[in-house]
Amino acid sequence: MKRILGLLAIILLISACDDGELTVDTIDFEDVPVQKCPQKEILYKISDSKMLILAIPLDNFEEDETPENNPTEVNISGDIQVIYRQYSAAPTSANICDLVTSATPNLTEEWIATSGTIQITSTAIKSVNTTTGITQITGYRHYIVFQDITFLRPDGSTQAYLGEDTFVFGNYNATVSPLAFGFDEEANKSTCDNDNRIFNFNSSEAFILDLADYANLFQSAETTTPRTAYISATNKVNYRLYSGTVNNTYFCTTPVPATPTLTDQNWFANDGVEADGTGIIEVTTTNSSPGFFLHTIRLKKVTMTKGNSDFYLGDDYLYGSIITP
Repeated sequence: MKRILGLLAIILLISACDDGELTVDTIDFEDVPVQKCPQKEILYKISDSKMLILAIPLDNFEEDETPENNPTEVNISGDIQVIYRQYSAAPTSANICDLVTSATPNLTEEWIATSGTIQITSTAIKSVNTTTGITQITGYRHYIVFQDITFLRPDGSTQAYLGEDTFVFGNYNATVSPLAFGFDEEANKSTCDNDNRIFNFNSSEAFILDLADYANLFQSAETTTPRTAYISATNKVNYRLYSGTVNNTYFCTTPVPATPTLTDQNWFANDGVEADGTGIIEVTTTNSSPGFFLHTIRLKKVTMTKGNSDFYLGDDYLYGSIITP
C-alpha cells in the first residue's frame, strides 16, 4: 500500500542551485478515510499537508453490487478529475468543499491527472435483524482504484503509472434509505378481470403476488396443514416502490397511468428450490365467518433480488391475509 501510495509522492520542485536534484516527499494515505463534500460531488483524502481529490458525478456510483472481478470503469476526462495537492500547512474541508474555498493555507503544488481509468467495485452494506433474520440494505461500499493514470506536473513533465502500478483511493461508503416494507396484515385480491393477483399496499409501496397456483392455494376449506407452492416464473413475488400512492385501481387501469412512476426499486423473489426448502409461499385457511374463509399467507426463506443485489426476507415472513367467500 505504501509503495502504491508513494507513487503519488509530491516531488517538491526545490532544485539545488548547483546540480538541479529534486527532493522527494513520500506521502502515505494508508489509514486516511475517504470524505465527501456536503454540497459538491467531490471525494477527498487529507494527510498532513497533502490532499488527494476525486471530482466525479455521484451517478457513477450505482446502487447495485458489481459482478465479481468486473468493476465499473469510467475514464478520467471532462467532469471526472483526479488532483493531487500539497499545501503550506494542513488543509481542511474548507479548501475544497466551500463554495468559495479558503485561500489559506497556500497551495504550493498541484498535479492533475490527464488520463487514466477509475475502477469502482461496489458491495452492499446490510443490517440484519437478529430476531427475524431479515436483512436490509443500508448503503453501498464503493472501492475505488485508479488504473493507468498519468499526471501533469507543474513543470510541464508527466508522470505515468501503468500496468500493475495502481493507486488505491479507498472506500467511499454511500448510504441509501432502506426499503420501508411498512405493510400491515391485511392484503387484497385484485379486482382486475381474470387476475390471480394479490396485493399488499402501503402508500407508494406495493408487494405483489402473481399466482398461477391461486386456485390450489386459496380453496374454500380449512387447512389441517398449510398449502404451499414454490416461487417460480408462474408464481411470482414482486416488490415495487412508486413515486406516489398506488392501489388496486392503478394496476387495473389500461393503459397504465403515467403517474405515479415506478422507481428503480423493483425487486423480484428468487425461484424456490425444493431441495433447499427455500422460496416457499405458504397459505393457512380458517373459517372467518359464515360463508367466508381467512387465508393467511407467509413467505418462507425468500430472497429478493434486483440486478446484482439481494436481501433476505427471513425464514418466516408474514405477507398478510385475505378473506374470500
